[in-house]
Amino acid sequence: MPYHKNKQQSFQAAEQGHKQALDAYAQSNIVKHDASYGHELKLLKEEINETYQQINNALENASETQRQRLTQFQQDLEGIVNEINQ
Repeated sequence: MPYHKNKQQSFQAAEQGHKQALDAYAQSNIVKHDASYGHELKLLKEEINETYQQINNALENASETQRQRLTQFQQDLEGIVNEINQ
């Protein structure tokens, strides 16, 4: 049973990280010519990188259903990264 618990915990960590990254993006005020741009961008990048790590950890032992959700989480993060890199 510990394996199942670890699988569920790693998925829940990735799910929580995904939510936190989306919230951080929604709350960030990233304006390229604003004085706080660099700081805001750094914080958001840290949140996204941490979430990518959580997702990758969860993918190692995810069920098929979890794998689909984790893949969607990755795509959401890629969308954010693409937006902030424009």
